[in-house]
Amino acid sequence: MNRIIRPHLTPGSNAHSHKGGLRTVAIFEALKGVLALVSAYILIHWIRRDVDFMGAARQVLFHLHMNPGHRWGRELMHAANQISTTSIAMIVGIAVSYATLRCVEGYGLWKDRAWAEWLAIVSGCIYLPFEIYKVIRRPNQFHWVILGINVLVVLYIGWVRWDEIHATRQPATPSPGAGN
Repeated sequence: MNRIIRPHLTPGSNAHSHKGGLRTVAIFEALKGVLALVSAYILIHWIRRDVDFMGAARQVLFHLHMNPGHRWGRELMHAANQISTTSIAMIVGIAVSYATLRCVEGYGLWKDRAWAEWLAIVSGCIYLPFEIYKVIRRPNQFHWVILGINVLVVLYIGWVRWDEIHATRQPATPSPGAGN
């Protein structure tokens, strides 16, 4: 198996160390995966208990002090009415796949693997059109924050890749006094 060997970074070299930033993004991605797994677990737990989704939706609206006739209340009640065991199983499958992808990406970023950086760039760019659509369609602070975080992560990982590619193409800097 071929593995990309990272250039040796010396204190005086032009290349930057990205370990801290990559590990921050790795933790962020792994947390997204864990959140997806927790959500899938809750859905599986509800399936086993044969939860009345309409009743659960009413309880959520009651605890949030939301009017069921309000647009958000109607949407929640409609979604609860549409839920079936098959759709929950599909949602759980998607959540587990998403969690696996995020955790693999987090592992690769933590271990400073180039493939994980490319995966982060591609997966982050896939979400951008949807997030831009949400900002255009229903602009609110939440959508702007999500879009901003995703853009920052994609730009940062892109900069890391650029910096690492650039560092591997530069000839090694001779040490002072060598070659005299």
